[in-house]
Amino acid sequence: MQATPPSENLPLVRRLEAVGFRAWPAASVIYDGSWQIRLAGGHPSKRLNCVVPLDPSDFRDMDLRLAKARKRFQSYGRPLILRETPLAPPQLIAHLREAGWERFETVSVMTADLARLSLPETIDYLPTHDIGRFIDASLLVAGEDPAMKPALAEVLNAIKPTKGLFTIEAAGGGPLAVCFCVQDTDLAGILGLSVDATARRQGLGTEILSSALRWARINGARSAWVQVVSDNLPAMALYRKFGFVEAYRYHYWREA
Repeated sequence: MQATPPSENLPLVRRLEAVGFRAWPAASVIYDGSWQIRLAGGHPSKRLNCVVPLDPSDFRDMDLRLAKARKRFQSYGRPLILRETPLAPPQLIAHLREAGWERFETVSVMTADLARLSLPETIDYLPTHDIGRFIDASLLVAGEDPAMKPALAEVLNAIKPTKGLFTIEAAGGGPLAVCFCVQDTDLAGILGLSVDATARRQGLGTEILSSALRWARINGARSAWVQVVSDNLPAMALYRKFGFVEAYRYHYWREA
């Protein structure tokens, strides 16, 4: 499967990148030309802490600009990471490769047409308005450090488009699955979908994804998108079952 789409798809890439930035907002965003430099003091997410070039023709003064970005990342205690989308200048990527950088993760951006999507008949879960409880459930289901709660709360509270927070809980009380959906104009993004390790292969991923997509469609979304690490085969299979297809891929680079 090709890593970059044909040039006529670049407007779609730009649109999906824009809604992706708004759905997962960094605390600090500055521009060096068309390079977006994203940093977060609390949350370690790579999407929140990376350089994202957004114009294939903007590759001037690469060494100088990378050095400036490196200093900014160091001030946050972060390693310098660059995110390569189809909008990145090929000359910059060649420069990174020659300088000994390494590409260490690939993510597939997938989309689905909600108007044509036939959602399975599952239990319909309504979104919660309790952000604190949702965050507690998300950290528990994903097996992440509870100390991350303030950082995750900062990110979720900074999301400006409409968002729906979904959880599935066991009869006894504990959370089993979580995800949230961010609706931005006619696009709905699925983020943070996770199922507890003890409750997988029971259809909970299908149930919570169905609820989120149904909520988005009712609220006017016409298309859905998701970003999933390409080697996460169970997640890829779930989204393909719902009709998601790959729009493009992006890659993370770091200094060796």
